[in-house]
Amino acid sequence: MAAAADEIQPSETPPLLLVHRLPRFKLSFFPFLQTEYTVLDPLADPPDPSFPDLSKSARIMLCVGPTPVGSDELDRYPAVECVVGSSAGLNHIDLAACRRRGVRVTSAGDAFSDDVADYAVGLAIDVLRRVSAADRFVRAGSWPVQKEYLLGSKVSGKRVGIVGLGSIGSRVAKRFEAFGCTIAYNSRSIKSHVTYTYYANVVDLASNTDILIVCCALTNETYHVINKDVMTALGKTGIIVNVGRGALIDENELVEFLVRGEIGGAGLDVFEHEPNVPKELLTLDSVVLSPHKAVFTPESFAALEKVVLGNIQAFFSNKPLLTEI
Repeated sequence: MAAAADEIQPSETPPLLLVHRLPRFKLSFFPFLQTEYTVLDPLADPPDPSFPDLSKSARIMLCVGPTPVGSDELDRYPAVECVVGSSAGLNHIDLAACRRRGVRVTSAGDAFSDDVADYAVGLAIDVLRRVSAADRFVRAGSWPVQKEYLLGSKVSGKRVGIVGLGSIGSRVAKRFEAFGCTIAYNSRSIKSHVTYTYYANVVDLASNTDILIVCCALTNETYHVINKDVMTALGKTGIIVNVGRGALIDENELVEFLVRGEIGGAGLDVFEHEPNVPKELLTLDSVVLSPHKAVFTPESFAALEKVVLGNIQAFFSNKPLLTEI
């Protein structure tokens, strides 16, 4: 009997995984996480009575979507050593506060890059060729009545300027190369591995661009990087596509330029005050609007799951994180 008793080992408590999310955000693989970890969710229904005590011991935080992480959150969870992000952008995480505390941070890495690049090209084609506007024209019954429909503009051979030649921007460039477009870019530094023309100033880039793609990270330096001067340089036939963050563009100026016809159009997946969209844009056929969905496909979610789970597993195994910034 004693030998049999010795064979029975007490089960280990699964590692603590703190989930940090806004009420509207929840990842599809939460159920799997609950089989591997003690998941601490402050928004659990019903509430977990052990959360207040256990959360103070959690060493890793899973930040879902753009849920803010700053000094207050890090004070609330003093044992956190790593924040695992699930979005490509990191403007919602106070990286300086994390660095001061020695907290490591990861992002979604390349999980969304292909899908966002596809979407950016799609928005540009839609604006130039007026695909969505043509759809509305037909659905409204205007074709038999008006006969003529305003011509769109050719995509092939255009000059494409990319603000932010990172994971997404480089993929955008490759897609437009297939259209015979010439590529130029602005980035934090010159990319030695590409032959595209580099402009240190976004105004200069816009002056030599027909299609301006905005896909850089939102930081203090890039806030309103697309301003009045950039739009003026882009001119009446140039278009802007934004798949980065809304605040990369001075939205008030953008509305004025579009309403006055001082730029050719815009394809916008992101806005400065989401989910609110300036009402002036709703009636403009030169503008294609999208509800911040460029990243969302079944394939991107599968890739995100792999990255997030890989980072969590690496942390608890004391291995290098997959997408540490």
